[in-house]
Amino acid sequence: MTRLQELLLALLAAALILFVAWSVPWLRFVLTIALAKGLAVLGILLLLRAGQVSFGHALYLAFAAYAVAFLSTLVPEALVLLPIAAIGAALLGLVVGLFVSRYREIFFGMLNLALSMVFYSVLEKFYSLTHGTDGIRLPPLRFAGQSLTPEAQGWVVLVLALVLSLGFGALVRVYLASPMGQALSGIKTREARLEFMGVSARRVLLSAYVLAALMAGCGGAVIAMTSRHVTPALAYWTASGELVFIAILGGAGSVFGPFLGAVAYELTRVYAAALVADAWQMILGGVLLLVILFAPGGLWGLGRAALAKRRAA
Repeated sequence: MTRLQELLLALLAAALILFVAWSVPWLRFVLTIALAKGLAVLGILLLLRAGQVSFGHALYLAFAAYAVAFLSTLVPEALVLLPIAAIGAALLGLVVGLFVSRYREIFFGMLNLALSMVFYSVLEKFYSLTHGTDGIRLPPLRFAGQSLTPEAQGWVVLVLALVLSLGFGALVRVYLASPMGQALSGIKTREARLEFMGVSARRVLLSAYVLAALMAGCGGAVIAMTSRHVTPALAYWTASGELVFIAILGGAGSVFGPFLGAVAYELTRVYAAALVADAWQMILGGVLLLVILFAPGGLWGLGRAALAKRRAA
């Protein structure tokens, strides 16, 4: 696909999301959460290009969500809270990345998982500060100095999530096409060759890791503003598993994959839970098995293959 075609497809997808949210108002919340998770999964896509999987990526999502929750009583302006939370997640990613970027494969994934679970335990045990599993309820926020009704706030956060998704999607697209992005792919295939060329594989992976943490932080801030309630469950290992699930479901072949997978995941979960309340996890697991067996490239790869066959015919 050319860049113009990708731009048109992205704008069409954004318009479709807005139309669906307008047609079915209760889906506005679901779609906003899906876009927020898509931002976090976009970071996982970067790490997958290097052949690494983070099983604790929800750490940064939860960190940013709690940053918004803690600071909202002092700074109730959403457009200030979001960048603060995102930059905080990026700084945490830098600190953690300096350590985990030394490792590869299962060690990389499990170290991320361990650190995420440590953060989860802190959130759960320090009840006097975090309210434990009860979580923290956010006060009403202002947007550009304006106090909005709940419905108007829902629309503003959805549009904000769309803008962030389009912006970071374009940034990652450019990043992957740059020499740094090409070097990131080299870590997966020929890391030793990168080092012989004078390119530090650790520095390349660290830069991608910090960018991934930044995007997850934006996603976490959006989730906090949407649900207005944060709990330690955001940092639990199952939350990180959801992100990896979405990455596989959507496909890592394009920046569209994370968002396509996130929307499909959230819609499947909502409708499966409504239809079969006691077995929705089984339905999600079945969907994942079908994707792995019959569409290794995820939903995005499946769509591209179908389009290619149609053109060939």
